[in-house]
Amino acid sequence: MVGFANAKINVGLHILSRRSDGYHEIETVFYPLYGLRDVVEVVRSTSTYIVNTGLEVDVPLEKNLVYRAYKLLKQDYDLGEVMFYLHKIVPMGAGLGGGSADAAQVLVLLNREFDLGLSDERLHEYARCLGADCSFFIYNKPMIAGGIGDLLEPIELDLENYNIVVVKPRFSIGTAEAYSLMRPQERDVSLRELVSRPVEEWKHIVVNDFEQVLFAHYPELEELKKRLYDMGALYVSLSGSGSAIYGIFNDSINLDTLGQGNEFVWQSKNNQI
Repeated sequence: MVGFANAKINVGLHILSRRSDGYHEIETVFYPLYGLRDVVEVVRSTSTYIVNTGLEVDVPLEKNLVYRAYKLLKQDYDLGEVMFYLHKIVPMGAGLGGGSADAAQVLVLLNREFDLGLSDERLHEYARCLGADCSFFIYNKPMIAGGIGDLLEPIELDLENYNIVVVKPRFSIGTAEAYSLMRPQERDVSLRELVSRPVEEWKHIVVNDFEQVLFAHYPELEELKKRLYDMGALYVSLSGSGSAIYGIFNDSINLDTLGQGNEFVWQSKNNQI
């Protein structure tokens, strides 16, 4: 059984407060990138293992989110042994949610393969155990997220008529590192209200709080944001805690110059596949 685990971008990200457990309360909009996706396959087998192609996932089996998703369900259900095939396309350490998307897709595929009959709401609860943004990929529709990113509400946001460009430089940023640099601040206006405004206005009102700190540590990111605006972007932002920067354009652009010195460059109209 084959599935496709697509990436996401964050449209705005507000870090509101630090919790007693060390996590942060945030507000953000998760938006799916339907065309940028990994391939995940589940095949019943005599032993459980992962075959990885594409980008290398250099973590021990026990820490691999694909395997952890399988073990999580296996605690409650009599799953057989499974071979997982993962063709990795979404870059890691980019703020695009690739690992979380893979884990969520595994939950969905195992639910179907073993006829578990789990609802999206139940899969959501399992996904929350694997990562703050993992449960978003169960629904895979535009969502405004609160809590640590796991409290989701649908939001009316349609970017299908725009061209989205994603650029990841040749370095990654750890989520823990990024959060350790932040100072939370409350907001008077919610992102739900801000993103309801035309995309052309977002440049001045929709912000990712990580940019203020991370641009100082990684000046390449600020330069990349400026380049995308110079190329005609309507809106440019860091996705999550980075290191990927995305731009929203009216039309497709020439990516040749962006490919120089960067690890990953991608663009597409964001139609659902």
